[in-house]
Amino acid sequence: QVPLVESGGSLVQSGESLNLTCTVSPATLNYHFIGWFRQAPGRAREGVSCLSLGTGSTYTADAVKGRFPISRDNAKNTVYLQMNSLKLEDTAVYYCAATSDHEEDYWGQGTQVTVSS
Repeated sequence: QVPLVESGGSLVQSGESLNLTCTVSPATLNYHFIGWFRQAPGRAREGVSCLSLGTGSTYTADAVKGRFPISRDNAKNTVYLQMNSLKLEDTAVYYCAATSDHEEDYWGQGTQVTVSS
C-alpha cells in the first residue's frame, strides 16, 4: 500500500476555495509529524502547514496564514488542508509528507492546484 495519497487538486479561480485530502495508510505508516508542502514551477519546495502529533503544535507559512488551516481526522486516517481565498501565487503541486515513528520521511505523489484570474 502507498503510505500517503493526496487528492482534491483542481483548477479554480482566484478567491475560491479547495479542500485537499491526504489519506494515510495505517497499515504502513505510524507517524508523529505530518504536513503539506508545495512546489511551484521554478521554485524550491516549501512548507505550507504542518502538524506535530507529539507536541500538538502546528506550523503555518506566513504566505498562507489565516487562509490554509490544517486538520486531522484520526478515525479516517486523513489529514486535510482547507485552502481559502486562493491567490494566483498559490498555484503549485501540493504534497503531503509525514515522518514515521522510525524517523523516515514519506511523500505522496502530489496534487496540482492551479489558480486562475
